[in-house]
Amino acid sequence: MQEDVSILYPDHPAPEFFHDAEAAVERLEQLYRAATGHLVGHFREALAGGRPGQRIRACYPEIRLEVDSFSKVDSRLSFGHVAQPGIYSTTVTRPDLFRKYLIQQIGLLIRSHGVPVGIGPSATPVPVHFAVAACPDLAIPQEGALDFPLRDVFDVPDLATTNDDIVNGTLARFPDGSMPLAPFTAQRVDYSLARLSHYTATDPSHFQNHVLFTNYQFYVDEFEACARAALDDPALGYSSFVATGNQEITTGDGRILVPEKLPQMPTYHLKRPDGQGITLVNIGVGPSNAKTATDHIAVLRPHAWLMVGHCAGLRNTQALGDFVLAHAYLREDHVLDDDLPVWVPIPALAEIQIALEDAVEEVTQLEGYELKRIMRTGTVATIDNRNWELRDQSGPVRRLSQSRAVALDMESATIAANGFRFRVPYGTLLCVSDKPLHGELKLPGMASEFYRTQVSRHLQIGIRAMELLRETPLERIHSRKLRSFEETAFL
Repeated sequence: MQEDVSILYPDHPAPEFFHDAEAAVERLEQLYRAATGHLVGHFREALAGGRPGQRIRACYPEIRLEVDSFSKVDSRLSFGHVAQPGIYSTTVTRPDLFRKYLIQQIGLLIRSHGVPVGIGPSATPVPVHFAVAACPDLAIPQEGALDFPLRDVFDVPDLATTNDDIVNGTLARFPDGSMPLAPFTAQRVDYSLARLSHYTATDPSHFQNHVLFTNYQFYVDEFEACARAALDDPALGYSSFVATGNQEITTGDGRILVPEKLPQMPTYHLKRPDGQGITLVNIGVGPSNAKTATDHIAVLRPHAWLMVGHCAGLRNTQALGDFVLAHAYLREDHVLDDDLPVWVPIPALAEIQIALEDAVEEVTQLEGYELKRIMRTGTVATIDNRNWELRDQSGPVRRLSQSRAVALDMESATIAANGFRFRVPYGTLLCVSDKPLHGELKLPGMASEFYRTQVSRHLQIGIRAMELLRETPLERIHSRKLRSFEETAFL
């Protein structure tokens, strides 16, 4: 790449080629440290001494792969290989955070195609905001606080190139002619990492590969109790529990302070050294929150996410406290209509469904025909109007009946649809908390008794399902149902 002499770059070495995945990732880390160190150093100087004499720029490292053959690859895997000859590339951020993932994905590419991967600087600038994110003593001043416009000297986030075109299937090639190697570009990942820290008040490094979403604080309280018990049982393999504000304990009696102000989406992590623990996110109520959380968590490439929350039961035969295992979704949430048309089916994933049903059987000690007493499998409808009951019910009720829906909530279809869009295995197990069509509304006295008796069992089922999925080989969970005709090689 020919450099503009009016721009001050760090050293721009020529690409190196690697047949060893670990060595390739080490090179990515070196290039990323050099790039961010260059930006941070000159940003500190600018804060202390005023406007630099040159524009300051550093670029993300990139992975580049060139395949020149249609030779057969191991087709049992739905990932780890490219579909046709050509040049493929992806920019990379935070290779330290994604080290295990990158080693795995690069290693599969090398084995599948028998060619090396090229590692070198890309042409995509690192925004200074993301470079200083790891420096707690630094913050980007507001516009006008410096004696020069920040964007005149440093690159800033560019929303024109921070998008979901790859996962939405609308980007076939980058401007340089290469095809996408991964589902997200570096700047898209950086954007979400920053948002995650803001929304959850925990660092992205704490997130585990199995994510539970809920819509009530009661589940958070129960999750902390389960986590404390798990930490006191070494046989379970959990190493620590992280609460809001990055508070981390390693024993069940560890102290956690309640923050004066909770973040928008309080998040808690029951960690394992290998990252195969469980994260719980309280997304609150509504499809917008559900989309926001999954939009950003998706860049961490979790192995599965599940919704465990409350719903309205739509059948008179259901009782409060019954479970609903979603095998289809009626999408009336509308928040994903522009990204994933409503005519796209969201299939049930066999491995997830089996894990959830097995977990229900284990926790409730019911199986076979007896399990039908407390669990219904069917369509879950997700709506964007919390008070839909107060409007003319003829239209909504007719659609619910025609869809064969058995439950209604405001988050599940959004989470499943975004899982489908982002190629993250998904599932839903809800608990019936009211039956508005049959005169059983959520009233204070009923709610207290219901929450006291049901939340603990429901959360235990969610945790157990994740433990079962942890024992399932990754290639079985990431099935072809989540992959398109022309798919990125990376998960």
